[in-house]
Order: sequence, then C-alpha cells, then structure tokens
Amino acid sequence: SVLRSQPRLHSTALISAALCLALPVLAQAASVDPRRAHGAAVVLDTHFDTPANFSRPGWSILNRHDTELDDSQVDLPRMIEGGVDGGFFVIFTPQGPRGPAGNAAARDHAVFRASEIREMVARHSEHFALALTADDASRILAEKKRFVFMSMENGSPVAGDLSLMKTFHDLGVRMIGPVHFRNSDLADSSTEAPVWGGLSPAGRSFVAEANRLGMVIDGSHASDQALDQMIALSEAPIILSHSGCKDIFDHPRNVDDARLKALAAKGGVIQINAFSAYMVPTPRIPEREAALAELAKSLGISGREMTPAQRRAFVEGRRPIDARWPVPRANMDDFMKHMLHALALVGPDHVGVSGDFDGGGGIEGLEDVTGFPEITRRLLAAGYGQADIDKIWGGNALRVLRAAEAVRDRLQTGKAD
Repeated sequence: SVLRSQPRLHSTALISAALCLALPVLAQAASVDPRRAHGAAVVLDTHFDTPANFSRPGWSILNRHDTELDDSQVDLPRMIEGGVDGGFFVIFTPQGPRGPAGNAAARDHAVFRASEIREMVARHSEHFALALTADDASRILAEKKRFVFMSMENGSPVAGDLSLMKTFHDLGVRMIGPVHFRNSDLADSSTEAPVWGGLSPAGRSFVAEANRLGMVIDGSHASDQALDQMIALSEAPIILSHSGCKDIFDHPRNVDDARLKALAAKGGVIQINAFSAYMVPTPRIPEREAALAELAKSLGISGREMTPAQRRAFVEGRRPIDARWPVPRANMDDFMKHMLHALALVGPDHVGVSGDFDGGGGIEGLEDVTGFPEITRRLLAAGYGQADIDKIWGGNALRVLRAAEAVRDRLQTGKAD
C-alpha cells in the first residue's frame, strides 16, 4: 500500500522534530520573570483548613506564625509573601457515628465553624472580604483585600436534612464534599470499605441540590464509585479540591487517569495537593506512634486542642522522636510529578493547586503558603506560559464556580442552555 511504502522515521528523528517545535515555546516561557508571572495570576488555594486555628488561644491570622513552632501554615503575612490572593476556607467536620444523633452533632459543629469564618472576616474587614460569587474575587482584589470563599469538607452536617444545604449556602458555603476519611450517610469514602456502592440515595439527592443551589461539588475523599456517580449525575463540573494522581502514586486518595479524563470531559478540575503520605510510601512505625501518644499524654493534650504553651512543648518534644524514627517525606519534585502528569493528561484547563495546608499538608520545599511562587517557577521552567499559570492558580477553580452558578440559574429559571 501507499502507507507501507513510505519510509519510517526513526524515533530519534521524531523526538528531534518535536523538540524543534517545542523550543520556541519553552524559550518564551523561560524568559518570563517567575515573580511577575506569579503576581499577575489570581492565586487561589481551594482547601485551607486554617479555620481550625481560629479558636486556638493566642492565635491570630494577622500575625506571622512559624510552622516549626506551632504547625500552622496560613496567615496574612505569609499569604502576602506567597502572593496568595485568597482561597476556600474549610468547614471541616470529622465523621462521627452515622445516623440522626451523629448528623445533628455534625450540624452543630459546622454551624459553629462557619460562624468562626464569618467572624474572622468581619473582625479583619480591612484585610479580608467574604466572596459569594466567582466575580467577587476580582472585585475584592480591586479593593486591595484577600477573598474568603467558604467550603464544607464532609457532608455529614447536612446528611440528616438536605434542606440544611440551603442554610449553609446562605451562610456563604460555595463548595461542598459529601464525605471524608470514613463513610458518611451520603457516600462511601476512598479510605473505608464501601457500604453504599458509591453514593447513597440521599447522596444522589445531595448532588441535585448542590446543582440547584450553585454549590460546587467536591469529589476529594470520595470513593472511585462515588466519584463516577457524581461526575455522571452532576449538571455542573466537579472539582477535586485536594487530590493527587494514582498513576504517579497508588494511594486510595489519589485518582486514576481514566477518572481524571472523565472529570475533565465534564469541565472539572483536579487541584494537586501537597500531602506527603499521598506522594511517597509512608510506613507505620508503632514505636513512633507510641512515643507521640506518650508525649501528648505527658503534656495533658487531648486531640487537636492545645494551649500555646502545650503546642510549643509538643513541637519541641517531637524533635527527638522525629530524629529517632524518621518518616519519609515528599518534596517539590514529588509534587511536580503529580502536577506535570495531570497537565500532560488533561491539559492546563483542568489542573490547579492546593497545599492542603493546616490539614496535614506540607512537604519539603512547600512547608506553607510562602512556597507557592516556587510552583510557578517550575511550571514556567516546564514550558507553561502566563495564560496557563493564570488558569492553574485560580482561573480554573473560578471557572468551575461560575459554571455551577450558570447551572443554578438555568435550573431556577427553567431555561434551556
């Protein structure tokens, strides 16, 4: 045949040709000043667990804190240094017993946390403003403030009564996920044996109600089957607010290529997170866990609640434990493997960033939000330009929110697309 008669190019020639085509693009990206590129983007993190710090005695978001001393990773001075314009501040609710009593307790916890976020914004209104729509981000930035979106991690606060979704929407929540580390009454978790086969019947109604309200559905922590069903059922794009790529590191919290393609096909976005245990093997060390438990007991610590003195003592007491039983820790190279894999797979329209800060995130080279400009530098070095940087840092997440708002408007007016 004619095709068979054509000479076959050697793979080296193909690679050389590809490089010749790519070199002008790479050169153009390399010529961009990383600081200027970072400053020009709307830098948005989709998952700040920082509200958990708001009630800590003596802790203020206006003060610069040190991760080495108090474990916190987000505050105003470090946001300024890292060029962070805002983000989604999380109402996180640990999963308790499923059923009416557990869901009622979760509801009360979430209302309190939502109030804390709103109080922080009101108290420091010269620096922060609550954002309720995608367009609010640019308006707030024009006022020389940082925008605060609200999100809900784990849907147990609304699982017992889905009408509460409107209540939390009225409080300002614009992103919501159905599940966390354990199964909820809405969905199976990626890290527990399934009980629903994905979404529960209430979980399916949860998807519809989120669409009706214009709330972005967050698939992070959901099982593969639950994610499949959310992507299929939702009329708006889905976001993974803090997840990684399973084809880079096989962990239940990460998402495989086929599902990332399905997510992107519906307009969705994966926000690559910086959680070490989802990036490199992290073995359990019983002796280390026992030593940490004994340290907490000796300091009178119960759970996450600590006085400033207790926290400092715990951080200092942890140093010799870390030295004796070190845990492998991911670094920026590991993070970029996930980032670049996702970009190559689904393109810069469907990838973003979340450090999962103040919720267990943080790796070598990205200990807190001050490390964000390094991601921009590495993206530029990999050949991505300003338009890509703009999408990855905030444009994609805001586009997904804007799409959810459009679905809400269409559903509420009954108009077709």
